[in-house]
Amino acid sequence: MDWIDTYSVNSQPGSQLTITGEIPYEYLQKFRSKAVSRIGSNLKIDGFRPGHIPEKVIIEKVGEMTILNDMAEMALSKIYPEILSKHKIDAIGQPQISVTKLATNNPFGFTITTAVMPEVKLPDYKKIAEEINKERKETVVSDEELDAQIKEIMKQKLEYEKSLKKSQSSLDSNEVTELPTPDTIDKKDDELPELTDEYVKSLGSENQFLSVEDFKNKLRKHLLIEKTNNEQSKHRAKITDQIMDKCEVETPEVLVQFELEQIFGQMQDDLKRANLSMDDYLSHAKKTKDDLIKEWRPLAIKRATLQLILNQIAQTDNIEPEESLVNRNVESIMKEHKDADPEKIKTYVHSVLRNEEVMRKLESL
Repeated sequence: MDWIDTYSVNSQPGSQLTITGEIPYEYLQKFRSKAVSRIGSNLKIDGFRPGHIPEKVIIEKVGEMTILNDMAEMALSKIYPEILSKHKIDAIGQPQISVTKLATNNPFGFTITTAVMPEVKLPDYKKIAEEINKERKETVVSDEELDAQIKEIMKQKLEYEKSLKKSQSSLDSNEVTELPTPDTIDKKDDELPELTDEYVKSLGSENQFLSVEDFKNKLRKHLLIEKTNNEQSKHRAKITDQIMDKCEVETPEVLVQFELEQIFGQMQDDLKRANLSMDDYLSHAKKTKDDLIKEWRPLAIKRATLQLILNQIAQTDNIEPEESLVNRNVESIMKEHKDADPEKIKTYVHSVLRNEEVMRKLESL
């Protein structure tokens, strides 16, 4: 199929390109019997069993052009991967196909428009990470932070107990009593009881806290984990934001649309867990789906661009997650989602783990 080498490939704005060429009619002919069979299997004609209709009858019913269209579709789907390979095209997403010529005994002319993986011109990302890492300080939980959290816990417990007593006393009057939320909790410190060993034993589950010292130690560890995770997220965002600001890349629209779909899907899952529908939410918020997409678009662009950057860093530094770790995660997910596509799950897991490896590498510089 040397004729594939003659196809013209032209770059377009927005990380897209067009492929223009022709497929010889002789090559199309290879798919005629399959096209006739496929079309015939879906036809219902009196006097014939489905799948056993003569070609002449099929053509009389649907027309020669329908057969040609099916032949062209089959031929193009067969050679499209070869076109990408021969012309070294890193295509992403679904291509758009325009037919420029299709007739009996003539070549099939077409134009394919596809998004391609853009060139990512990275800045000196290692130097950027090194400079930001110098600013990082050890994460600690101060005594003031610990005391503030203890008071908050005690206030919540006090207000909860008050609400329970009020609820008990109002049962006969059929009054509705709402339990407290963090926004409605009384903030007066002088109402709080003394922090004693007996008091902390009433917090959490049975035997979770044995003494005031035990309670403070465990609470401090919990706060340290929480604070460390928050600080790590901020630190990583600072590194990636600076790399992104100095990176040259044209983010394809197809990747932005993918991120928008991911955000929308996540929101639908969150609403479902809260027993809400998307229509109810939109009605309450007085917004349309288009309004949400407009609001989310900057975030989608940022997420798509960041993924391109992380991919390029991983490729440049030859960073890959351990295959055994990928497989273990895939197996774990498949146990929970038995109907999921294993290959798609593996692609997702591989991407997440590779991103984590890249961020760890940047943090270690």
